[in-house]
Parts: sequence; C-alpha cells; structure tokens
Amino acid sequence: MTAPTILPLSIERLFYAVAGRALLESVSVEIAAGSRTVILGPNGAGKSLCLRLAQGLIAPTAGCVVWKGPGAAQAKMRQAMVFQRPVLLRRSAAANVSYALAVRGVPRADRPSRVEEALARAGLAGLGDRPARTMSGGEQQKLALARAWALKPEVLFLDEPTASLDPAAVRAVEAMIQAIHEGGTKIVMTTHDLGQAKRLADEVLFLHNGRLVERAPADRFFEHPSTLQAAAFLRGEILA
Repeated sequence: MTAPTILPLSIERLFYAVAGRALLESVSVEIAAGSRTVILGPNGAGKSLCLRLAQGLIAPTAGCVVWKGPGAAQAKMRQAMVFQRPVLLRRSAAANVSYALAVRGVPRADRPSRVEEALARAGLAGLGDRPARTMSGGEQQKLALARAWALKPEVLFLDEPTASLDPAAVRAVEAMIQAIHEGGTKIVMTTHDLGQAKRLADEVLFLHNGRLVERAPADRFFEHPSTLQAAAFLRGEILA
C-alpha cells in the first residue's frame, strides 16, 4: 500500500531576516507533487535560503512552512536533502548509506540490500569499501544522492547539486536526478546553471532580491518571461 502523500508543501508569507536585514520577504507558494521545481535567481536572491527554510533546517523569522498532505505527520521522515558540498561521514561509502538508513529506522536486516542497490544505481558498485572522503568530487556527490535515494524520500531537495563538478560528473548527477524523479520522488532544486535548469525543470520559481517575482512552466519562463527581472536575468543582466 502506498503511504499517504505529504504534499502539497505550502510556503506562506515567508520572511527571514538577519541583523535587521531582510533576506526573504513575503514568499508564498504551494509546491505540488509530480513536476520538477527549479528555483532560479541571481546570487544573493535567496535561493538556497528558501530551500533550507522549506526543508525545515532553519526557522523563518515570520511566516510558515506547512505540509498539507494526509501524511504530513511523517513529513520529516519522507524528505531528504543534498547540498552543494556533500556532507559525508568519516566512514566508507557503504557505511555512509547504511548510517542514514539506521537513523531513519530501517531494520538492520534490510540495510545491506538497500545499500547495495543505492550504490549500484549511482554507478558506485564495487566502491562500497572506499573511504567516502577520499572519493572524487563527482563520486562524493553521487554518493550523497545515493544515500538520499536509499531513503526512498517522497521529496528530495537539491541545493546546487553540480556546482564545481566537471562536465562528465554533471551529466552523471543529472542522470541520477532524472532517474530519482522517474521513480516518483518530487524534486525541488536550486541551480545557477541555466542550461541545467532547461534540461531538468518542469516549472521555475524565480527569486529576485528575496522575493518570488515569477512562477511559470519552464518552457514559458525561458521563452517568454513575464517580468523585467527574469528577462534581464536570462540576458545575463541583473536589475536592482
């Protein structure tokens, strides 16, 4: 039986300030299941901050983040996040995945097969005994994705998941993201790479100066942006 969904995710009048300076202002949006949601915007627009607030890693100054699906009580257990720089334990690749499963409450007897499957899906079969922190940047990011994938999350948050990777590693990570999406996981991600956004996004949320100024299907956003800020961004310009 399929577990009740935790979606949609409702972000309501989200405000976040540090030392009196507003970094996000009155952001409201509802994120539904299915489509891949990509958050775009200039540096400092609040993309990563918005993602961390949505995932519950930090608390907003005002406003709220609410999971509205019938399975909302299990929201913390049904989501995962992968950062730009993978956070890996000083353990083997396999032990990193196994530890995440243990924390999530997966029975010990079920963990080895889940670890093996996750590493194989990530193209890391045979590397389970390698110390995670000695792996290449691309391998580390694939391991972080494998660890998240092993948890079978309903929602996966990705914060600039291919920043600083070489083109081959970017292609491998994007293939994993696509496979995770095809497996039924909702993808919510930030990226600074417009080419990547065009390849992966179904819908775009565009932030500018801490405000959500445009939301549109990806094809419409890239072909006919409806705001001056988004149009300037796509031209490589930034409006004040």
